[in-house]
Amino acid sequence: MRSLDRLNMCWIDGRSITLPKSFSVFNPATGKEIGNVPLDEGELTTQAIESAWAAFSTWSKRSAGERATYLHSWADRLIEHKRELAELLSMEQGKPMLEAKEEIEGAVEFIRWYAEEGKRIQGEVLTPLRANQRISVIRQPVGVAALITPWNYPAAMVTRKVAPALAAGCTVILKPAKETPLIAIALFEQLMATGIPAGVANLVTGEAAKIAQVLLNDHRVRKISFTGSTEVGKRLMSQAAAQVKRISLELGGNAPCIVFSDADIDLAAERIVLNKFENCGQMCNGINVVYVHETIASKLEERIIQLVKRMKVGKGSDPDVKIGPLINQRERQKVHELVLDAKQQGATLLLGGDMLEKDEFHQGAFYAPTIMNQVHQNMRCVQEEIFGPVLPILTFQTEEEVIKQVNQTSYGLAAYFFTKDHNRVHRVSEALEFGMIGVNGTSLSVPQAPFGGIKESGQGREGGTYGLEEYLELKYISTILD
Repeated sequence: MRSLDRLNMCWIDGRSITLPKSFSVFNPATGKEIGNVPLDEGELTTQAIESAWAAFSTWSKRSAGERATYLHSWADRLIEHKRELAELLSMEQGKPMLEAKEEIEGAVEFIRWYAEEGKRIQGEVLTPLRANQRISVIRQPVGVAALITPWNYPAAMVTRKVAPALAAGCTVILKPAKETPLIAIALFEQLMATGIPAGVANLVTGEAAKIAQVLLNDHRVRKISFTGSTEVGKRLMSQAAAQVKRISLELGGNAPCIVFSDADIDLAAERIVLNKFENCGQMCNGINVVYVHETIASKLEERIIQLVKRMKVGKGSDPDVKIGPLINQRERQKVHELVLDAKQQGATLLLGGDMLEKDEFHQGAFYAPTIMNQVHQNMRCVQEEIFGPVLPILTFQTEEEVIKQVNQTSYGLAAYFFTKDHNRVHRVSEALEFGMIGVNGTSLSVPQAPFGGIKESGQGREGGTYGLEEYLELKYISTILD
């Protein structure tokens, strides 16, 4: 891998910018510093806004085909540098190399899909009531878009926001999470190498609160897209209201997984484990709690334990590792507190329940994959988003009972269930109060589909035509003929 010192920069108006102040980035598997990036306190963000605003008038007028050419070139370059990017992603975020490679590949899929979907932005001609009137509706880019991305999927979330925004004709300012800015800068390094016009894509790193304040207070920023915690999302939504900025929010999740008595137990166990322990449980649409019918609970628990015991925990650079560290010590402590709370209230540990600190785990933010039963609805691990490798298991008796239980949460991002009953598939899918439903499967993120939630899990969607609409405005044109 090339030296990471080259990534100590922001991108403004097509130029790499460094600052006197910087902050450190750490490898969560070792606790060691791996790089530094500029610490912007707002001044650079103002420059980014000016740059994006100036570039918008020309970028928005380019054809969809021209914009697609830059996006495809970006995708080509990411594939060319896939291994290097995956190594950086694994080092900075902690996930295993296999997952890191898959994330880079998934990031590219979103770019390619939106490069082509941008060509399909359509208008409409409506039938008027008067003979001399003509009514048309066109879609135009909203303007300068501020994109704020999280640390759990720091490559995929960049392209999932940047690609549709650019395809729609918007110019962008990206603010990556402070835990994982290096991969975002590396992605932009490849975007800039395509020769994309100056000012179309800008990137700033630094003080999140100060940067957000500049973005929210400037009328030239017409759109905010944020992925992160519900708490922060609510604050952004409140502040965006002052200028009635358009805002998309993909926030916290508390995804239940229901396993009905007629389910294929082996299939359910396999797909629950794949979902729950991906990225060490740090996935917004990851399963938070399993609800299993009481008649098959012991069989499902046994099968899940068998599968999890095969999963090696360690540094992402180890090819045999399936579960890496949590993002930092603070997150590890939070996860452990949820486990301790459950134990104190009567939960039984079937596996794990410990912070891993000896030998190769020294200094890293590792946590043992954990499975608990005898869990009840009022425990913190059920009510809160765990965001770690901890799987609480509850039992239920009836369909009506379990639907009522899972719908009680204030979150509404994703829910999953397993059944062989086709009538139940439709009945339960429609009854669950969540934005995304997985039936007999737990993988949801694809470029063609609308990813997002309801209730306190956010508003707006990413993916599909729906994700492109987030960056477009409708304009109604009425023409009266002579």
